[in-house]
Amino acid sequence: MPVAVVTDSTAYLPPELVRARRLTVVPLTVVLNGVEGLEGVEVFPEDAIRALGGRRVATSTSRPAPEQFAQVYRALLAEGADAVVSVHLSAELSGTVEAARLAAAEVGDRVGVVDSRSTGMGLGFPVLAAAAAAADGADLSGVRQAAVDAAGRTTIFFYVDTLEFLRRGGRINAAEALLGTALSVKPILHMPDGAIVVRDKVRTTGRGLARLVDLAVEAAGDAEVDLAVHHLDAPERAEQLMTALTDRLGDRLHDTYVTEAGAVVAAHAGPGLACVVIHRRPA
Repeated sequence: MPVAVVTDSTAYLPPELVRARRLTVVPLTVVLNGVEGLEGVEVFPEDAIRALGGRRVATSTSRPAPEQFAQVYRALLAEGADAVVSVHLSAELSGTVEAARLAAAEVGDRVGVVDSRSTGMGLGFPVLAAAAAAADGADLSGVRQAAVDAAGRTTIFFYVDTLEFLRRGGRINAAEALLGTALSVKPILHMPDGAIVVRDKVRTTGRGLARLVDLAVEAAGDAEVDLAVHHLDAPERAEQLMTALTDRLGDRLHDTYVTEAGAVVAAHAGPGLACVVIHRRPA
């Protein structure tokens, strides 16, 4: 049986793709005003958005326990998988990778763990690359390397209406968040080394979305690319981005995905998020 590929719920892959590629998704936990649930199973984006609109808001997220990963790995190996490669969101944002590594150490050397240094389809594209390598018969080392290589070819940019939610969750520097609020600017963020940092500041939402398009095209360079667009309670922004990028990238554009980000990202980014992810295909 091929190497099994595991990821977490923050990849925000379309469900039909998860089924088709035989991926196993381990959910993170979201806590909204004291009520916790598993992302994508018990808690959904609309739940987080509704909670964030309240007068009193308390949101948090937590990684899966190492034992959850260990149970998944053991089950996949017992079902006949030759090995398991587990690919997860950036260690700069969550302890999920650490939990996966603890579980892998417990289960044994048939499990490899990869830090994608990203989230959303910045994680999803490395997961898909790992699944493709597994389907082609690659061993654990080959599948793991496919994920690492794809992560290195993937770039994420995103726009938020305010940095306040990221500041509350400790996902961005408090000084940057305060500066953005004081100047009433709209931030464009990226993850050059796994952490969220401000890339640009613009004055309006329209300029923010236009800047996302420019940055994505710049990241694509001359390569053949795949594209993902995420949004939070803002489907019209996602449609606008996809249309603009389709026009700009032309016949160099291959696979495209549009999905709403989940409750974990909603809890930290807030409604209005718009995100583009560029995956440069191997030459």
